Amino acid sequence: MSSVAETPMTPTEPSKREGRRSGGRAARARADRKTVGAAPFIQRKVPYLDYLSEEGLARIEEQADWLLQEVGIEFRDDPKALDIWRDAGATVKGTRVYIPDGMARTLLATAPKQFTFHSRNSAKTVEVGGRNQIFGPVTGPPFAHDLERGRRYATLQDFQDLTRLVQSLDSLHMSGFWTCEITDVPVNKRHLDMMYSHLSLSDKPHLGAIISRQACADSIAMARIVHGAEALENGCYLLGNVNTNSPLLVDKVVTEAIYEYSGANQGIVVVPFILGGAMGPVSTAASVAQALAEAMACGAFSQLVRPGAPFVLGNFLSSMSLRTGAPTFGTPEPVASNYVIAQLARRLGVPLRCGGALTASKLPDAQAAAESADSMHSTAMAGANFILHAAGWLEGGLCSSYEKLVLDADRLGGLVKLLGGMDTDDNALGRTAYEDVEPGGHFLGSSHTMANYETAYYENPLSDNRSVEQWTDAGSHDAATRATARWKKLLAEYEKPTMDEGVNEELVAFMDKRRGEMADAWY
Repeated sequence: MSSVAETPMTPTEPSKREGRRSGGRAARARADRKTVGAAPFIQRKVPYLDYLSEEGLARIEEQADWLLQEVGIEFRDDPKALDIWRDAGATVKGTRVYIPDGMARTLLATAPKQFTFHSRNSAKTVEVGGRNQIFGPVTGPPFAHDLERGRRYATLQDFQDLTRLVQSLDSLHMSGFWTCEITDVPVNKRHLDMMYSHLSLSDKPHLGAIISRQACADSIAMARIVHGAEALENGCYLLGNVNTNSPLLVDKVVTEAIYEYSGANQGIVVVPFILGGAMGPVSTAASVAQALAEAMACGAFSQLVRPGAPFVLGNFLSSMSLRTGAPTFGTPEPVASNYVIAQLARRLGVPLRCGGALTASKLPDAQAAAESADSMHSTAMAGANFILHAAGWLEGGLCSSYEKLVLDADRLGGLVKLLGGMDTDDNALGRTAYEDVEPGGHFLGSSHTMANYETAYYENPLSDNRSVEQWTDAGSHDAATRATARWKKLLAEYEKPTMDEGVNEELVAFMDKRRGEMADAWY
């Protein structure tokens, strides 16, 4: 039995003794503490997890070089690309390009290791590469989902609402492009509505269209209207994100996007999308090497188009069920690949893009949470600089979820704090707190606690930490239900960023002109 009398703690009110001591000290501590705000991007302060040894990394690099030189990469349906490679000294046989050992790395040496990705709001401009990391939302799904309306083909209204939500969520540092597909606008015209929505409803950096060469050119033209032609010539205001056609095929969509984006000094992100056992060998090491080879070939090609243009090496590796052929997420193999490709990108000296909170689940449920947590945590801790699909991804990428977008964003806020490291300054070590509290006491009302309680711990807005009785009395709402209320509240409170009216009119006139030049196409 303890000899110390147990007295109730009263966290809301310090004792009289503590109150007399703490007034001036709390004020000084508040003045000294670091302010935690909504930073435009993450400046990583923690070490990387080096998953593979030097020997293992060298073997994978050797395999990638072998693929480039001996097996070759197909550049199909684009004779101009073959001429560019031939003129650079590669061997071209038919539509296959054989890149000599070391050539891709030499060409990639002109790509920036780090670059500024500008936004129309300079306070939200981000740095890509180095020890910097940025989170972006899901991109690409044709379907949208929320608990009240269910799964449906996404519309322009869905796209605009998701763009508003991304703008409102501080832990998302950029917007994507295809946050969802808008199926109620003709295929050949919808990129105009998407680009305009990103430019007008958000002031965060964002991607551009890549569906066709004309769509790429339209995106760049609209960015020039907003930012100015000179700005785009001298800085990166737009990124195009394309996928190779694995295995070992670079199609016209990729090369034409490189002509437009790299040619305009804008960024290009090239992402091999490999399902192990389908688009790559049924081995994680082999798939990583293949992804490295495909991305290096495209990165080198971007530097042939314009040396110094920003390039981001992408990686999207997934295991699959060899019984059903369905992709799987959050499993050990793709988690390991995130760590390894990050090591390889650092050795190559280029920024890295990976996937984020990935899941095969059809709802924002326990499966979605577990798979997304494993996938996102490994990507973030590996050191990927540019992370798409960090929030909102459902159903293997077929569906954008309103509830999962805000649930994931909450978890991202925790990762932002984790990647920021642990302070060990005088305030963090809290020596003054021991002046207020005697052995056996408590720190709840101390001057140090009062000065730091707002920023001491990350609080997940959607986590319910009440007692079961309090939770029951409040309606017994689960996380997904709370998320519905959260995204509705964010939309109700959304404030549209300002835009110069003359710029807006010029954008609208450009879109009207382009729409008038095209007949509607629905497929």
